[in-house]
Amino acid sequence: MMFDLPSHDTLYAALLARDPAYDGRAYVCVGTTGIFCRLTCPARKPKSENCTFVATIGDCIEGGYRACKRCHPLAPAAEADPAIAALLQALDERPDIRWSERHITQMGFDLSTVRRSFKRQFGMTFLEMARQRRLREGFEVLRQGERVIDAQHSASFESASAFRTAFARLLGCAPNALKQGGLLRADWFNTPLGDMIAVSSASHLHLLEFVERKALPRELSRLRDFAKGDLGFGRYGPTDQVEQELTAFFAGTRARFDTPMAFHGSAFTKEVWHALCAIPAGETRTYAQLAQSIARPTATRAAARANGANQLAILVPCHRILGADGALTGYGGGLWRKQKLIEIEQQYQPMRMDG
Repeated sequence: MMFDLPSHDTLYAALLARDPAYDGRAYVCVGTTGIFCRLTCPARKPKSENCTFVATIGDCIEGGYRACKRCHPLAPAAEADPAIAALLQALDERPDIRWSERHITQMGFDLSTVRRSFKRQFGMTFLEMARQRRLREGFEVLRQGERVIDAQHSASFESASAFRTAFARLLGCAPNALKQGGLLRADWFNTPLGDMIAVSSASHLHLLEFVERKALPRELSRLRDFAKGDLGFGRYGPTDQVEQELTAFFAGTRARFDTPMAFHGSAFTKEVWHALCAIPAGETRTYAQLAQSIARPTATRAAARANGANQLAILVPCHRILGADGALTGYGGGLWRKQKLIEIEQQYQPMRMDG
């Protein structure tokens, strides 16, 4: 787990020294290249501020990083399972294929066995891995100002309608609905817990969500209405700032976020979100305690609804709210992420690190 890893400085020193003691126990994700490596990788070393260290290959893949072709970090998992080896190799060699169950069976593999193997090793299925890679490539092409058809081809979709459908399912609008620039700008970046979409104006961050969150299309639609349709690709300063602060957060060096946030909600909802931000990192509350903190002890259910309506993941820490019995309860980004965020924040409990 990430919170059990040595400090960022210790692991960066191990990366520079190519220390084999951490081989298989820690991996480095390089934000500037989108690549993840073993700490023994012989490639040129990135700057410390561009590195995020995680404990598992699954964390790297969920963050949208690709395996390094010099140190081959996927090799142990591939060597342990021939099906994984063959499918990963095929995915790298044939990025033009729109992978389906038919392709897997044509390669002679059992679908349920492959699903279990990939879930066990990486926390996602092979088809989910392939689809996320394709959509990310299409998004990048659109962000660079290219045509929708160019993004469709880059993402290896057989038809424009299929690409538009997949894009709309993810982002809540057709790809040609987003232009370059705009009053609000949307961009996509990696984190150790998965890819995130950030939407910001020149002065504030309006949305920060994991890309597979089911509510994301609806949230983007509301922001598009708020901007009178002026939502496009790109980024402003708040997106750069939150990406840098998240890197420090995951590296264990910063518990506080200073990125200016824009809250879109009722007065009561905003009050709940401000109360969430007041919970120190490393601590949790129940829904009842959250309602009591805003002097609304009978509004537990309303506070829970406001908690679930949060569209600034991690920064407005709705993951710090537990059920009355202390159990994990619903989290739009997935309960596994909620668990990891709580675990990561335990390191901040003894000392309130303000960055």
